[in-house]
Amino acid sequence: MPDRPNIIILMTDQWRGDCFSVAKHPVVHTPYLDQMALDGARFTRAYSSTPTCIPARAGLHTGQSPRNHGRVGYRDGVPWNYPVTLAGEFTRHGYQTQAVGKMHVYPERSQMGFQNVILHDGFLHFARRESPTLDLIDDYIPWLRRHVGRNADYFEHGVNCNSIIARPWDKDEYLHPTNFVVSQSIDFLRRRDPRKPFFLFVSFHRPHPPYDPPAWAFEQYVGQTMPDVAVGDWVDLLAEYADPDRPECQVGQVDPRVLHRARAGYYGHMTHIDHQINYFLEVLEDFDLARNSYVCFTSDHGELLGDHHLFRKSLPYEGSAHVPMLLKGPRGGDIPAGGVCDQLVELRDVMPTLLECAGLPTPDSVEGQSALPLARGQDTPWRGHLHGEHTTLDQSVQWITDGHEKY
Repeated sequence: MPDRPNIIILMTDQWRGDCFSVAKHPVVHTPYLDQMALDGARFTRAYSSTPTCIPARAGLHTGQSPRNHGRVGYRDGVPWNYPVTLAGEFTRHGYQTQAVGKMHVYPERSQMGFQNVILHDGFLHFARRESPTLDLIDDYIPWLRRHVGRNADYFEHGVNCNSIIARPWDKDEYLHPTNFVVSQSIDFLRRRDPRKPFFLFVSFHRPHPPYDPPAWAFEQYVGQTMPDVAVGDWVDLLAEYADPDRPECQVGQVDPRVLHRARAGYYGHMTHIDHQINYFLEVLEDFDLARNSYVCFTSDHGELLGDHHLFRKSLPYEGSAHVPMLLKGPRGGDIPAGGVCDQLVELRDVMPTLLECAGLPTPDSVEGQSALPLARGQDTPWRGHLHGEHTTLDQSVQWITDGHEKY
């Protein structure tokens, strides 16, 4: 096999596309992701065309649009039977392939082409109801119980997985799910087969709720003055669904104190993840792997976080559909430092981009385009618009954008 590069995806859940300090966000501080952006390319108009966990991840893993991967809304319990996947292509071409963290596929132990999966999807009501024991659907739970020496659960603090209630993490920081994902990913770097290139999917559950970052990260933001949320003229469009007194409300103008703490918890997660990503990248350097590795950072969707009196995701507003995307190559490689790409990219583009980074062919089933030429600063034909859709709140929501305006 040629000396192919290693490929790493750092994926978060529910990270807004505007939440980098390098992008001049007024509150959140992400120094190490900023550094990654300054060392590589930042895509300013990256989108999730179906912005909830399951359909967004289907697009990333298959390189397909919703029309062909078949998921246009959030629906649990539908088998993932895709014959061609991102990890499957790397495995087929001789890569050692490993996923750590959130997959959100069904059945939960479906490998999606990876040779091995260390699973932590977070609190999934459907999976918990269907499984006789958490150990079958979550590798973090038995790991946590071994470390604390009792029958522990990450839900012991009582904050729900879609709640806007925020509080600091209730255990030692090294036991946090974010730390778990990084520690297990670093362990893979230690025990990998050194004769093969690797594809590593480092998949964080946070900053998705519960908003429970370590205390230092929560306290960094809870005392800060925060700007007003965006409120458009169309704010009453979904007023019939308003239920602001519920901790898991999706629509409604909530108590400003609750909203402030939710934003502090959300941004605290981001800074915590940022520091843990730096830990991972430093170990990558220590193992002398960074010199031949491509690293992509992205998210499955964003979080409305009070914009237009809305929470969570699925709707086409920027807070929900706009996602982060960074791509950094090997030192002295083909991606110039500090590149800013304003073209419309989408999660379906991740698969062909990373396959091209590895010098591998793109399967005919893939509808996305490789964004590697954009990251290189090359002039290349590109899409002028993007269509997105999602079933939500009893409606089929359709939208189209050119990256500047959205209908």
